[in-house]
Amino acid sequence: MLDIKEIRSKPDLFKQQLDLRSAGLGVVIDEILSCDEQRRKLETQKQELQAQRKQISKQIGQLKQKGEDSSEIEATVRGIGDEIKAIEEQAQAASQEQEQLLLNTPNIPHLACVAGASDADNVYIRSWGEKLPVDEPEDHVQIATRLGLIDFEGGVRLSGSGFVAYRGKGAKLQRALIQFLLDLQTEENGYEEVNVPHMVLAECMQGTGQLPKFGEDMYAIKGEDDNEAADLFLIPTAEVPVTNLYREHLLSEDQLPIKMTAHTPCFRQEAGAAGKVNRGIIRLHQFEKVELVQIVKPQDSDETLEILTGHAESALQKLGLHYQVVELCSGDLGFSAQKTYDLEVWAPGQGQYLEISSCSNFGDYQARRMRLRYKDEDGNNQFCHTLNGSGLALPRLMVAVLEQGQQENGSIKLPQALVPYFGTDTIR
Repeated sequence: MLDIKEIRSKPDLFKQQLDLRSAGLGVVIDEILSCDEQRRKLETQKQELQAQRKQISKQIGQLKQKGEDSSEIEATVRGIGDEIKAIEEQAQAASQEQEQLLLNTPNIPHLACVAGASDADNVYIRSWGEKLPVDEPEDHVQIATRLGLIDFEGGVRLSGSGFVAYRGKGAKLQRALIQFLLDLQTEENGYEEVNVPHMVLAECMQGTGQLPKFGEDMYAIKGEDDNEAADLFLIPTAEVPVTNLYREHLLSEDQLPIKMTAHTPCFRQEAGAAGKVNRGIIRLHQFEKVELVQIVKPQDSDETLEILTGHAESALQKLGLHYQVVELCSGDLGFSAQKTYDLEVWAPGQGQYLEISSCSNFGDYQARRMRLRYKDEDGNNQFCHTLNGSGLALPRLMVAVLEQGQQENGSIKLPQALVPYFGTDTIR
């Protein structure tokens, strides 16, 4: 959530930065400030009436002490009370409208974020490894079907489109990848592994920015009355429960930074349009992911984004997978992010790069929504900065392992780093 005090002091900056996301979006700042002005004006009127009522009420006691009639003044006091009640209702309505506007307004791009309208304006940063030559490469669907790794039809029979069932060596490969990723981040990169619920309360979804803006994209678990608000939501990413472990916390400065990693399933209703880019397991309603989350002091978040991105990259490098890093422009940023790097892994069977991780700095945007603060060295309460990134998304990681590892004899050569987890270096 954006800081209303900062908006008041720098309205033009907020308008400018929001317009970098989408032309005309900055007008919401005027709406927020209008509500804020109305709310503050009503609060002032309320305080003035309360002071007036208090002053007049003293006269009632004085008249009664003298044995004089105070009914007229008592009626005036009651009238003031009715005015105060009406103003309180108006102020509450203005406050609620302002809060909804703020909850539905995305984070402003970092001042160093590249300006652009769409993913076409994203900026190439670097790459690692090389595209290995593969003549007439198979895609992962052909490979997985031929080797019996994934039952595509079985997933559809069980749950409909957007679901798959991993079988035999395919299930073992996913398990090996998960274990490898968790061991890497905990043993080499210093993250604490956490195991969190896969269903969360609405306030957790609001805390990280999924609600109220993207409610229709989430799987909601309703109560007995379908007309009631959802009781719980299936998590779209481990970012939600992991970051919210510290919701409404006041941390001490020496507790920071906090580094956590978790493996969870992820559930998303949007699965994208049909086509080669979404074929097979590239885009699913349910998939596995290992997530990286950091909570840091504000002055450390820019540097931490570079470090966290490096931690996600280290997994691809140890697996020997060719990838590239791009910085997202302002028009392609996620709702809560102020700066993001995407890792895109090469998939020869697709003939293109696939996003496998987004590493983002959210500034204090999420921390404000979930009231996550720390006490600095001067004893002042400050909002933390939060960051996260996929480390990594399993379906696209499996796509890259299968497609980059395919051999002329039809087998799949696995990365050496996976051998201790999978047991062999080849899938036949």
